[in-house]
Formats: sequence, structure tokens, C-alpha cells
Amino acid sequence: MISLAGRTVLVTGASRGIGGATALLVARAGADVALTCRARRAEADQVAAEIRKLGRKAWVGAGDLGDEATVTRLFDEAVKALGPLDGFVGNAGIWPEQDVAIRDMGLARWRETMRANLDAIFLTTRAALGRMRTPGRVVLVGSTAGQRGEAFHADYAASKGAMISFVKSLCIECAPGITVNCVAPGWVDTEMSWPAFGDGGRERIAATIPLKRIASAEDVAGPILFLLSDLGRHITGEVLNVNGGSVLCG
Repeated sequence: MISLAGRTVLVTGASRGIGGATALLVARAGADVALTCRARRAEADQVAAEIRKLGRKAWVGAGDLGDEATVTRLFDEAVKALGPLDGFVGNAGIWPEQDVAIRDMGLARWRETMRANLDAIFLTTRAALGRMRTPGRVVLVGSTAGQRGEAFHADYAASKGAMISFVKSLCIECAPGITVNCVAPGWVDTEMSWPAFGDGGRERIAATIPLKRIASAEDVAGPILFLLSDLGRHITGEVLNVNGGSVLCG
């Protein structure tokens, strides 16, 4: 029932994790896929190779998405290679591993998080909208931290909370031709979360989730695909929670 045949989707942060799983899933649904990464080009190339095995086209670009000139170059190259965009998945971002209280947080860390999680989302979403056909789909990957906060990671939570307001603003600006939504995962079994899973952390975290399991990257990619598809055509400005019931936000 879900087909993206004839469409082109650009996914940021697509070398691994949620981005890589999403890129592969939208390719299986029939889309050609542009992938971007910051530095792990070899891994992104591997994802692209899998996409090509599915009979779809793939393009890969690497660079700092917090830099305006780099974003412009990457998006221009992607469109030149695959054509105008029909969908955009803003997934790239960072989660600083170290717990830091706000009293001790330096401006350098704050700015690094905002550059990677908020400036980059602004720059890439703006670039995608300028290269998107209608009807179009924008899906940004947020976090439960943006809904409930995250002690000792106030920078990360603030960046993801701002993303939610960004989505709710753009869904009005971009209507009726383009929908803009957010998928908000909880804990996901990806490299970003692995430091927290050591020394019994995985089991302790799973026990706090009503469904008693930590999501896989594919568990998040599925809802993203839904919002990119025609089945999600009347949904815009929403935050779709993918957290196993751990954070209940209406």
C-alpha cells in the first residue's frame, strides 16, 4: 500500500542508525535516495550500494550541515544527480555523551549542539523546500527530550524542543502543497545511545519502557516512511511519538 515509486527523497545523517535505516526503507518503497553524512563517507557509500542493489538510484555527499555554503553545494549536487526532491528527512544531529549541569556547561558545548541540531536543521530544511516539488513531504527527527526536557543535557533538549516549534511554524507556511512533521523517538538501539547501555544500562532502560524493549532504527524508519507516503497526506504539524509508551505526550 505504500509506494514512493518515481520520487526522490533526501536523508541527512544517513551513514548509519535511523538515517541509514530510513534511506534503505524508502528505497524499498521505490524512491531514489540522496544521502548526506558529516564524515563517515565509507559507511554512507555502503548504504548507497545496498540501495542500488534494490534497483534504485543513490547519491552520496559529505559535509558540515551547519555551514550554509556546504548545504547549498550538497543540495544542488543531489538535485543535479537525482532531480527535484519529493521528500526530505532531517535526521542528522548529535547527542553529547557527557552529562553536564547547566551551571557547568560552557558556551562552546552549547554552540556546538545548537549548530549541529538546530542551525543544520534550519539550513537543510530551507534548502530542501527550495528544491522540492509539490506535493512534498518534510519529516524531521526529534526526540522525547524535546518534549519533556533532559536533565544534564539541556542543550540537546532545547535544540529538539525548538525543532518542534519549527515544525509547527513551517506546517502553516508550507501548506497546502507540502506537509511538515516530526518523528520523536525515545531510546533507540543506535551508536549514539550505546554509551548509556553499558554496565546493565540496556536492561535498566528497557524496564522503564511499557513495551519493555528499546526501539531499533527500523522501528523509527517505518513511521517516517508513513509520513512520507500518500497515507500521511492529511497529517501536518504533528509530532509522532515512537517511544514504546515511555513518554506520553498528546
